[in-house]
Amino acid sequence: MAPTKVLTGARVVLPTGTVDDARVTVEGTRIAATAPGPSPAEGTAGTVDLRGHWLVPGFVDIHNHGGGGVSFAGGTAEDVLQGVRTHLRHGTTTVVASAVTGDLDFLARHAGMLAELAQQGDIAGIHFEGPFISPCRKGAHDESLLRDPDPAEVRKLIDAAHGHARMMTLATELPGGLDSVRLLVEHGVIAAVGHTDATYEQTVAAVDAGATVATHLFNAMPPLGHRAPGPIAALLEDERVTVELINDGTHLHPGALQFAFHHAGRDRVAFITDAMDAAGFGDGRYMLGPLEVEVADGVARLVEGNSIAGSTLTLDRAFKRAVTVDGLPVEDVVAAVSANPARLLGLDDRIGSLEPGKDADLVVLDDAFELVGVMRKGEWAVAPQLA
Repeated sequence: MAPTKVLTGARVVLPTGTVDDARVTVEGTRIAATAPGPSPAEGTAGTVDLRGHWLVPGFVDIHNHGGGGVSFAGGTAEDVLQGVRTHLRHGTTTVVASAVTGDLDFLARHAGMLAELAQQGDIAGIHFEGPFISPCRKGAHDESLLRDPDPAEVRKLIDAAHGHARMMTLATELPGGLDSVRLLVEHGVIAAVGHTDATYEQTVAAVDAGATVATHLFNAMPPLGHRAPGPIAALLEDERVTVELINDGTHLHPGALQFAFHHAGRDRVAFITDAMDAAGFGDGRYMLGPLEVEVADGVARLVEGNSIAGSTLTLDRAFKRAVTVDGLPVEDVVAAVSANPARLLGLDDRIGSLEPGKDADLVVLDDAFELVGVMRKGEWAVAPQLA
């Protein structure tokens, strides 16, 4: 049996709020207890003194295409594991692997491989972003491979994922869109509205049909207008919808982020990375599906057309930016990177908060909100090097 670990002295963010000088006890793979001080005597075996640091739940990324130089959307199983390890080093202890638009048969085969990794617990499932999206708002997706959301084809991808399809992004205004939303809901798969040219009214219809996520709100959809409010208003106003936000300073102006938080509230925002291969790796040329991407100064754009092509974001950077640049309360940021996405995935009985009985997934941040430690299921992936 793994030895007990006692993490003491940190500012610990719990579901009830932040507790100063608290301790978290880890036994095996689970959190055994959380409590305020006093801490065990200095030097006690298994005790880690985290005074001057923050202790928060492990991050949960529901929209991620890769990292560490490899792709979740087209790489081998080992590639996917390499990408998972890269994001783990940046605090993401739970990740959903996102596909991009491709040939339907290829997507089905690749989903089968990803399903095996999900079965092993390496990833938390599969997100299909495309091919059922609008050519008007295609972003970094190959237009020649786009198609209307035929429920029979949607079912093919669900079946190929062997119970591990977590989410599918659709342009629900296209023919077959609402029927596909209903099919996804029937099979326990999250229907997400994104890469869409829908009107306000069409988006309301999609939510009424069962859609519950806005794929990277603001991006790849019509802008908010006072006569044609479009999908943004419909998605922000409905309490049933969780909105994804890419907080990298490129995809969103800080004012747009604040606007979304104000209208959706802390319980309906999920920070995502929408990361591609270059996340945690560096600038250069990459492939996103069949399209070539140039990454310069950390910003990914298509070589042909210059459209933003995902991000190079990691969730530790999104966390730090949210607190230090956007001025959000730490507790709200924890909700956006941990509790809300965990609840959306239906995994909040195991992950997303620091509570007894849950997986010992946690992140240690210094007082400048730089990551210094990551634990996944009771084992240090990044051991804090403390003075």
